[in-house]
Amino acid sequence: MFKFEREQKVFQIGNVTVGGQPGEYPTVMMGSIFYSKDKLVKDPVKGEFDRKTAEGLLNMEAELSEKTGLPRIVDVLGETSEALCKYIDFIADCTDSPFLIDSTSPTVRIEALKHVEEVGLIDRAIYNSIDENIKENEIEALKSSKIKSVVILLFSSKYIMPKDRLKMIKDNEKNLIRIAEEAGLENILIDPGVLDVPSISWTADIIFRIKQETGYPAGCAPANAMYMWLRKKKLESPLFEACGANILSLPIMMGANFIIYGPIKNASWVYPACATINAMIAYYARTLGITPKTKNHPLYKIF
Repeated sequence: MFKFEREQKVFQIGNVTVGGQPGEYPTVMMGSIFYSKDKLVKDPVKGEFDRKTAEGLLNMEAELSEKTGLPRIVDVLGETSEALCKYIDFIADCTDSPFLIDSTSPTVRIEALKHVEEVGLIDRAIYNSIDENIKENEIEALKSSKIKSVVILLFSSKYIMPKDRLKMIKDNEKNLIRIAEEAGLENILIDPGVLDVPSISWTADIIFRIKQETGYPAGCAPANAMYMWLRKKKLESPLFEACGANILSLPIMMGANFIIYGPIKNASWVYPACATINAMIAYYARTLGITPKTKNHPLYKIF
């Protein structure tokens, strides 16, 4: 366990604080909802879904967030702009949490971004994400909006090794931090990307390097790799949760400020696991002169 030499940036996004030294602010949990093949979704094109069950899952996660001291941001995914806008409106009505504008389609993200601004939710929104493939129309959409928060994805076939991944946010032909800043984005979160479960060790190393060299909040989304592996191995409870807890904890040990942990329905075991590692890190951090900057911290909640 350690203290970063570089001063660490801290951002306030809605009612959530993200960033800082290990032990200062708890890891922000990002659970996904309305993802592809989510059983909640009845029509992924029109955005029709099971509202009662979705609200129950959101309330369950909110209770766990309060109980453990881990803040949350809702990862809202959509396959079409119509669907994503409906989902975002629902999340905004059911929670006071920030949310990710998330889709595999830049066009869908851009249309949802316009909607978010029109309905006055821009201060709670995080654009997820921009990467090396960003086109001029997406840059212009970000510039013309009032959004201030974004996730930068450092995933590239050109830069696989940990030592090379930071080249995407340094001075080169496409410096993603510079692109974000020139578009008016201020709250920049950096995600190194995940290849598969074994490579999460690389991702954790890159998170450390990002924070050590830039001070920006960093984290990752182990969810897709984790669930593909667990399904392939056909692991059942409690092996599923035991392996998953280790997978999520490693990046946190290396300084991750946020974790996209996958389906919200798994919050029941994800939150206790990640709260425990947060509490242990904060306990040790006191020997380095670091104390939690919030009373609503796992160190005070679970021990």
